[in-house]
Amino acid sequence: MSIGNAPDGNSPEDNRPSLPEDDRPSIGRALREARIDSGLTVEEVSNSTRVRIPLVHAIEEDDFSRCGGDVYARGHVRTLARAVGLDPAALVEQYDAEHGGRPTPTPAAPLFEAERIRPERRRPNWTAAMVAAIVAVVGFVGFTLLGRDDSGSKHVAEGPAPSRSVSPPAKPVQPEPSPPVASESAIAAVPQDKVTVKLTAIDDKSWISAKARDGKLLFDGLLLKGDSKTFQDDERLDLILGNAGAIELYVNGKKVEDEFARGQVERLSYTKGDPQVG
Repeated sequence: MSIGNAPDGNSPEDNRPSLPEDDRPSIGRALREARIDSGLTVEEVSNSTRVRIPLVHAIEEDDFSRCGGDVYARGHVRTLARAVGLDPAALVEQYDAEHGGRPTPTPAAPLFEAERIRPERRRPNWTAAMVAAIVAVVGFVGFTLLGRDDSGSKHVAEGPAPSRSVSPPAKPVQPEPSPPVASESAIAAVPQDKVTVKLTAIDDKSWISAKARDGKLLFDGLLLKGDSKTFQDDERLDLILGNAGAIELYVNGKKVEDEFARGQVERLSYTKGDPQVG
């Protein structure tokens, strides 16, 4: 028998009981302690994450009934964990283990029905209309002056007037409208005084919604595989991704490395200084 080994050949350390998972702190307690250790107040966490103050208090008390379902609760846990410096994946995994596993992905389209608004009416192209009007006026004035010159000319000798072939005035040429600048082009150099977000559907389609800071809906629809959309605002952009795992996300020229799951619904907000966390 070797020294330090049990009679059955196993090390005594192999028989030590592992720590039960119940000994780990609850999700709410872990978030609250991490927030306090970081020197943050509930108001500061709410301002940085845009999660309402009563909801932050409820989650820190392990009350997830006000989140609106497991999908939103998981998103709030992930957002708060990032704000206080905890590992989001570990807390979400703990939430799934305590609440019956990962929820089945919800179809994205119905989530957006309440937020849809009528598309804005297309504004008339006043620049093209003004150019066409100016060209028409110039042509009319030229034609009038030419007619006056013909009627005021006098012949020196009597006789048939020599025939003069007058070519009709040329029709005004309508300028071709310049092609619109594609907003989905790659971001070579994003402006520093705006927030710029580019979304690309990599390997599947995704239903997305994008709003500006003042609540104006910039886009609400389906982004097919291979399609891209780029949005800009002076201060903030609010996004909802219906199938976040299929989206490649660039914020202010930097790729967001968050690993979103396929079928997962994400509500995100970015400002001019993002991404700073995550």
